[in-house]
Amino acid sequence: MNRVIKRDDLDRFHLVIDVIDRVPGLGPKVGHVRQLMVDKRIEARAYTRLEGEDAPEIANWTWPA
Repeated sequence: MNRVIKRDDLDRFHLVIDVIDRVPGLGPKVGHVRQLMVDKRIEARAYTRLEGEDAPEIANWTWPA
């Protein structure tokens, strides 16, 4: 069975990027964090394409107690 994966830009990385882009004055202060999120998003996509599932750090993530 072929799975169709919908990318709706609502992953955790995109949400952080979106906040950085939208909050006035935040970008210049945390540009390094934005770049880290872009890099992590690319890594996560590559892992998913290679392995067919989310990386363990994503799939097994839980809220800290």
